[in-house]
Amino acid sequence: MWRTYDRLRAIEEALFDQWNLTAQQYNVLRLLEAKHPEPMPTLQLSARLISRSPDITRMLDKLEEQGWLQRTRSTEDRRAVMVALTTKGRSQLKEMASSVKAMHVAQLGHLTVREMRDLLALLEAARAPHEPEGSDWKTESDQKTVKG
Repeated sequence: MWRTYDRLRAIEEALFDQWNLTAQQYNVLRLLEAKHPEPMPTLQLSARLISRSPDITRMLDKLEEQGWLQRTRSTEDRRAVMVALTTKGRSQLKEMASSVKAMHVAQLGHLTVREMRDLLALLEAARAPHEPEGSDWKTESDQKTVKG
């Protein structure tokens, strides 16, 4: 499993290095794009990331310095920081789209649709007992598996 992760990650890093981004930073931009034009609370954003980020503040700092996102304080709860994708961030994602698609093809394009479905099911089954309750990553099949 670790070897597979390493090989697929190498392809990912080669692509994102071109834009001085990490895969996790790209994930942040994609999550914000899905909510656009609405902002997302930092804690909610952090919970939806593919991999955990112990220092989301620093990651957001870098993306904000690039002009790809904007942070503001919530008007309802001054402790909450809201994050939104900027026009420049949306343009960056559009510029990257075809390269990201080509990367995914390079990573797993050799698998059939059936193999991809089987792989996804196996990965979900392996992860299910380790996802925290209430996680956005728990699927309906995870819930059934965990409940027995």
